[in-house]
Amino acid sequence: MRILSNFLLSSILGLSLGAVAHEDHAPVLEEIVIYGRAVPLIGTVESASEGQVAFDDLRLPPLLRAGELVEAVPGMVATQHSGTGKANQYFLRGFNLDHGTDFAATLDGVPLNLRTHGHGQGYLDMNFIIPELVETTWYRKGPYALAVGDFSSAGSVDFRYADRLDQSVIELEGGSHTYRRILAAGTLKRDAGDLTGAVDVTHYDGPWKKSENSNQLKGYLGYTTHVLGVPARVELHAFDSTWDATDQIPERAVASGLISRLGHLDPDLGGESDRYQLSTTFDFERWQLNAWVIRANLKLHSNFTYQLDNSAGGDEFTQEDGRHVFGLIATGTTSLISGQQPLDLEWGVEARHDDIHKLALYPSRARTAIGSVRDDDVTETSVAALAGVHWKLTENLSARFGARIDHYRWDVLALNPLNSGEGAETQVSPKATVAWRLGNNFEAYLNYGRGMHSNDVRGAELRHQPGSADPVEPLEVLVTSEGSEIGLRFERDKRVNVTLAFFRLELDSELVFVGDAGGTEAKSGSVRHGLEVGGFWQVNDWLSAHANYTWTHAHHPDEPPGFRYIPGSIRTSASGGLNAQFDSGVAASVRVRYLGKAPLVEDASVEARSSVLINAGMSLRRGNIEYRVDAFNLTNRHDYDIAYYYTSRLEGEPLDGVDDVHFHPLEPRSIRAAVRFLF
Repeated sequence: MRILSNFLLSSILGLSLGAVAHEDHAPVLEEIVIYGRAVPLIGTVESASEGQVAFDDLRLPPLLRAGELVEAVPGMVATQHSGTGKANQYFLRGFNLDHGTDFAATLDGVPLNLRTHGHGQGYLDMNFIIPELVETTWYRKGPYALAVGDFSSAGSVDFRYADRLDQSVIELEGGSHTYRRILAAGTLKRDAGDLTGAVDVTHYDGPWKKSENSNQLKGYLGYTTHVLGVPARVELHAFDSTWDATDQIPERAVASGLISRLGHLDPDLGGESDRYQLSTTFDFERWQLNAWVIRANLKLHSNFTYQLDNSAGGDEFTQEDGRHVFGLIATGTTSLISGQQPLDLEWGVEARHDDIHKLALYPSRARTAIGSVRDDDVTETSVAALAGVHWKLTENLSARFGARIDHYRWDVLALNPLNSGEGAETQVSPKATVAWRLGNNFEAYLNYGRGMHSNDVRGAELRHQPGSADPVEPLEVLVTSEGSEIGLRFERDKRVNVTLAFFRLELDSELVFVGDAGGTEAKSGSVRHGLEVGGFWQVNDWLSAHANYTWTHAHHPDEPPGFRYIPGSIRTSASGGLNAQFDSGVAASVRVRYLGKAPLVEDASVEARSSVLINAGMSLRRGNIEYRVDAFNLTNRHDYDIAYYYTSRLEGEPLDGVDDVHFHPLEPRSIRAAVRFLF
């Protein structure tokens, strides 16, 4: 890790100094357009819940973790129940999305979710993203667009890195709980193309009684050029991370004084991960080609039940995931009819292959294996084709309709031969959208779409739960969702926009493969419906405001009355923020996030508390130096970041354990300060 760090840092510093020297000899004047949520979208988007966030609204708000970039999506929430190095927990539209199931993310078109993962299906770890490089965020909610496939029933987001940086930067940052960060980034501009690079080295101990000792190294190189006249881009990402963790803890342990709210019960938790990603993109006149290869590894040590299953040695367990992923996507648009009623064909093909050479779960003690529950080799391949038409029926009325076909094949070689096998499944997903422009300032939308999430393919071949001779029913790999939405969008110039959406989403089944146990967990189908309202207001030249509110009713309709609640489904959430930029070089941002109560059991007899989080930041630019101070959890609230209800056992308790709320608290108030040198 140290060799890689030194190499990347020297390379990026070379880019930064090279860019400075180049600019000294050949100054380039570029028009810089600054925008956040003010981009006019009437006539260009497919739903009221689709949108774009860019530049200021990504740069100004403070970020405690890289995963909080998803909170640019209105109504989206990222929390954490473990160490910084682990993927976040996500919430949207009444879903506890765990680490990514039913929410899809891409970076420059490359999928970030990992299928059939050792810790959780759709595992979405965004720690490797360098936030300062993100130029735009394009989001969709619901399964209405042809472009969205696996994991996108609740929503999806595509982050885009900047092709080039207008200024090179070296940033030094430090703060509470031994937070340290060095960032260096720049673009070397040449006639043949632009080479952009960045390196980010971060250390964080956290506020916990046990030091988190988190170390992250991120590197990036991107080359933008033309190949035979075609715009092309090659990108290389490198990420390495190690950390210790304080997982969620039971309320009774804190109430009894056994530990503090920042304490731990197992000192051996944590993990290590890495991700290396190479991708290339070609932008032809009417179509785009994107190809990539990924190497990703995770080793995670956890203990959620303490001494319930093993009263003598404890319930610590370790999960491992190691894989290579290969993929290709081609999408385009072809004009079928031109004139006053144009008709365009939208098409695409996708292919992906996951070669998962390490997929293991084993009991451990002090991070050392003492047995094995699962140790599998899996290959999973998918291909998809999509086609649809965009027809402008009148000047104010347009329609999109089409379908995508997803086909999956897999081969599982399990530790237990009875759980080995191969199979295939296919799903056809029709999509339809009608957009009706009601004058210059309003547009109404009607959306329908079938979506899906894939399950861990080991569940399709499972015949016996690990550690038991009891037979189990295998689960379907492709789980269908049906979504619909009615929406309205209002825009007045670039100063004001407001969206309103009523949505409904049904999932055929919430059967899932539980990586923590190595088997399946049975849940019936679900229904979620609700409303969202959001808005943006450019108050004046220096002040902007944005806000969002979501209400969702989520339930299992096939369960007995009184037991239909979905644990972890947050009923209400709201967020709002102010961004200010002054001609004097001063900028400031404040953001408030509210999460309402959520049932933790099917009869809602136990609920998670509501929480409020306020973050704020301020910066001062003087010449080529920028100073910044950020405050997190400004009011130092003791709310929970996330909570669960299950059975665990502490030393001296009954052998069958105790049912309790287990929580991970919001990090207490912390301050971070940075100085940034711009060239």
